[in-house]
Amino acid sequence: MLTTVLLGFLGGLGGSEVILIVAIILLMFGGKKIPELMKGLGKGIREFKDASKGTEENSEQLPK
Repeated sequence: MLTTVLLGFLGGLGGSEVILIVAIILLMFGGKKIPELMKGLGKGIREFKDASKGTEENSEQLPK
């Protein structure tokens, strides 16, 4: 699932290119830092979704 999302997101990259990118990221940040980065990314996505839901709810409550 994650590879499919990454391949779709990164365009027409093949499996070897994705593996190379992941290896470079591991070298840059290290294995201990990656989970922290993903946790922060997840929080950011969750906050964005909550904010967009709040905007939709607010627009529904406004008189037309």
